[in-house]
Amino acid sequence: MLSRERSASTPSVVTGTLYVVGTPIGNLDDMPRRAVRLLRSVDVCYAEDTRRTGKLLARLKANVPLRSLHMHNERARVDELLAALAQGRSAALVSDAGTPTVSDPGCRAVAAARETGHEVLAVPGPSAVLAALSVSGFPADRFHFLGFVPRRGRERSVWIDDLRACADTAVAFEAPGRLVALLDELTQAGLGERAAVVCRELTKLHEETTAGSVRELASAFASREVRGEVTIVFGGRTAGNEAPDLAVLMEEARHWSRDGLRRREIADRLAAEFGLSRNEAYRVSLQVQEAPSE
Repeated sequence: MLSRERSASTPSVVTGTLYVVGTPIGNLDDMPRRAVRLLRSVDVCYAEDTRRTGKLLARLKANVPLRSLHMHNERARVDELLAALAQGRSAALVSDAGTPTVSDPGCRAVAAARETGHEVLAVPGPSAVLAALSVSGFPADRFHFLGFVPRRGRERSVWIDDLRACADTAVAFEAPGRLVALLDELTQAGLGERAAVVCRELTKLHEETTAGSVRELASAFASREVRGEVTIVFGGRTAGNEAPDLAVLMEEARHWSRDGLRRREIADRLAAEFGLSRNEAYRVSLQVQEAPSE
């Protein structure tokens, strides 16, 4: 196990070391001084988007060679990075904005560097997740980060079910053009009363934070064009916004079954009246029809 203590007298850049560097999420004044010093000193910088990072480095007067490292080439870039570290070169890893590896590429590179005995050091910086949490007003002693919302299919259904079950504060990223559709779908899935805060353009000139229930937010954003980066913070599940007890659902489903409704019709009615997801409603209807008659 690699473990090294560092002191205030340690040089600003250590050979054969990978630095994971946080960069601003919008406001360049948030760039940490230590990060600036390191980016001016390392031998090579691996970036998610070299064009975007190149502009940042130019502003910082950091004349460092840039190499791309993104989701499509990370596996291939790892060998190159390890070779550079083995030669005693220092390297920085940055993402487009915020902290690398948090819903961004870099995890494979960091793990490989550690596994081959190279030191990996954090250079903390801005994070949209923590910035949104800090202004949400929700408890942040425990929280779940749910990443980017899947766009469709089973992954999206599972994501919604995970949010429904989450008793703690949860944070997610969504594209501005898909925000209203997500809030509408969550409302239809029975999460309309879940408290939430939509943070838009954090740290930028047009920063905006809007709080309300999911249902209220869906209505508020439906009549306007949503632009910029969006981070959503959801309050945890409470007694007031939980799904009904299973026994209640089963009783209603049995009643409809006795009335002659088919499985799909029962599932549709459960989803509409109790705010269940399609998967949950179908599971209840299936249990009712498989259970022995009373």
